Amino acid sequence: MSRPKNILTQDYTYDLPASRIALHPLAERDQSKLLIYRGGKIEHSKFLYLSDFLPENSILFFNNTKVIPARLFFQKDTGAVIEIFLLHPVWPSPIVALAMSTKGKCRWQCTIGNLKRWPDNYELRMTNNELNLSARLINRQDGIVELEWNASLSFSEIVQKFGAIPLPPYIKRKAETEDSNRYQTIYSKENGAVAAPTAGLHFTEKIFSQLKKKGLVIEYLTLHVSAGTFQPVKVENATEHNMHSEQVVITRKNIEHLLSGKKIICVGTTSLRTLESIYWYGVKLTENARAEFVITQSDAYQFHPVETSKALKAILHKMNEEKTDHLLGETSIYIYPGYNFRVIDALITNFHQPGSTLMLLVAALVGNNWKKLYEEALSNNYRFLSYGDSSLLFR
Repeated sequence: MSRPKNILTQDYTYDLPASRIALHPLAERDQSKLLIYRGGKIEHSKFLYLSDFLPENSILFFNNTKVIPARLFFQKDTGAVIEIFLLHPVWPSPIVALAMSTKGKCRWQCTIGNLKRWPDNYELRMTNNELNLSARLINRQDGIVELEWNASLSFSEIVQKFGAIPLPPYIKRKAETEDSNRYQTIYSKENGAVAAPTAGLHFTEKIFSQLKKKGLVIEYLTLHVSAGTFQPVKVENATEHNMHSEQVVITRKNIEHLLSGKKIICVGTTSLRTLESIYWYGVKLTENARAEFVITQSDAYQFHPVETSKALKAILHKMNEEKTDHLLGETSIYIYPGYNFRVIDALITNFHQPGSTLMLLVAALVGNNWKKLYEEALSNNYRFLSYGDSSLLFR
């Protein structure tokens, strides 16, 4: 696939009034609006009736990552508040699952609010009953912070006690009690995301029951959503944007389902990016059986594609050789207009920020019709962004 030379970011923006950004979730998850786009035609419905629009011979892939309370607010003796926003674990392991189970001490790369007010040798402290959490600045330039606590609790338990849910930057309010539940999918399982896979926020037990009744297959994978998902495209030529990296975990069952010949429906852009990354990892393995599971933002535009089944079977062969049913990887896959989708048939997703990488991904999927879809959503009073309404887009 040849890489497009010039994609103007301004061509993938639109006017989003602040009043259309959903600041709170609806009272009921499945009462969101649903826009369906198939074969150039648009329909409107409710998310509650999603199963009516899905092909019977389908597998739905869900991202089961769980949002952690990644914002830690420390107050100095002077009253100054230092905010530590956890981004990526550094020590004792960069692997999110291992980092979350660490006890006693760990180091994370963080975004630090009010950094100027935090001297190098100053230890920040927080107390919750007899539990103490301290923070020390290890590397100011890279934002590396060492966190230490005085109980035999995992880091996952510590952030639950001390942290706040990191709402997206465009939700201009403080996190409230409801957010700890509603900014989380009902099937979230693997701790480590700092942003929710928001397409999944609409799903309820009632919808899962309807999907199963129709005979649709439910499948889970893991991509730990990073704060980079909110990073705007600031360059004029979108292909020059520096794409963020995220950890993924895939299973043997994932690959076997992808080889089943059924229609592949992605719940969210994170699931889509994971599935397309799986394909490109398989391509890399066909060229080098020892290739690492690391997908860069340019891989999809520089590797010679192979048949999808060949790529997927190369991954199964790798799993057999390593005697494992799981693979851990990293992806910075960058999907923009001109990308040729290899795995997926449809995407369930919310309505995204103007000029964002997710907007480019949607445009890659539906072509220039994205403008028509977004105009239709705006004129029909759809709610936008993380707590907003949803769409089902067929390739």
